[in-house]
Amino acid sequence: MKLSTLLPLDAADPAAAAAHVADLERAGLDLVWVAEPYGFDAPTMLGYLAAVTSTVQLGAGILPIYSRTPTLTAMTAAGLDRLSGGRAVLGLGASGPQVIEGWHGVPYDHPVGRTREVIDICRQVWRRERLSYDGTFYQVPLPAGAGTGLGKPLKMIGEPVRADIPVYLAALGAKNVELAAAVAQGWMPIFYAPSLAPKVWGEALRAGLARRPPELGELQICAGGIVAIGEDAAALRDLARPQLALYIGGMGARGRNFYNELFRRYGYEAEAERIQELFLAGQRREAEAAIPDSFLEEVTICGPASYVRERLAAYREAGVTVLNVEPAGPGPLAPGTVAQLRSLM
Repeated sequence: MKLSTLLPLDAADPAAAAAHVADLERAGLDLVWVAEPYGFDAPTMLGYLAAVTSTVQLGAGILPIYSRTPTLTAMTAAGLDRLSGGRAVLGLGASGPQVIEGWHGVPYDHPVGRTREVIDICRQVWRRERLSYDGTFYQVPLPAGAGTGLGKPLKMIGEPVRADIPVYLAALGAKNVELAAAVAQGWMPIFYAPSLAPKVWGEALRAGLARRPPELGELQICAGGIVAIGEDAAALRDLARPQLALYIGGMGARGRNFYNELFRRYGYEAEAERIQELFLAGQRREAEAAIPDSFLEEVTICGPASYVRERLAAYREAGVTVLNVEPAGPGPLAPGTVAQLRSLM
């Protein structure tokens, strides 16, 4: 397995964050993701990281499909690939209606169909084809009767470093997961429980893989969880409670929370209801306490080194090819933890 992590969103000092990523690279990190919810944009930081690193892959994790035109997304990924010498990874996702409609001010509609068309257009751009795309959601150039009528098919001016930059899809729903397995190089699920994942996503993955062209190669699965190596496993897992309560209880509207829905699909329906009620009522500590210990153990990598080694094997056996980890508690992932994980892996 490769090893990845997410750069903390609250990295207030870009220079310090970049120096830290360089330290992680030296410790053995393979890939770093930079998120883009509703703060600073991800590509700016990724370009900075390209200048201070040499081997670590640089992933947008994720760029929402609604916030840019497909062509701009392709240009941005190609630009990062050029800056980094071929180390860019384009992470795409639909985000959620609260961010897309509340922050970007565009309708949150048809995420699966739009995602497919964005990927198609990106790959045309990277191949330096004259861009001509007549999709359901995107038409390039604009058809007759739309705009001035002066648009014409263009191709990228410069030669991209790679004609097929890796695309990873962040997906939880069955249709989106099927799409990831069919057309993307990688899939990024969150809160991936190795022993429970097959019953939730197995059918969708099989359906997508049946349509996967061989030239895409093996589907890369980037999943993992909060990590801490130490003797008191229960206490270390408890450090994951605030994040899980936030996502399950408050990340999204009541009745439209993708993480709450995933928790239910894992079999925790009553617990999902209670955590959301408590969290939305302002009882965060109670919501954190309501997360079952069994689920904490499933989605974290916390405990003595011998136990962590077993957890790594479980992820590998579940098909994970890129172990994505974040530290327990505040602060970024320590280079020493990366080195320990490398040794255990």
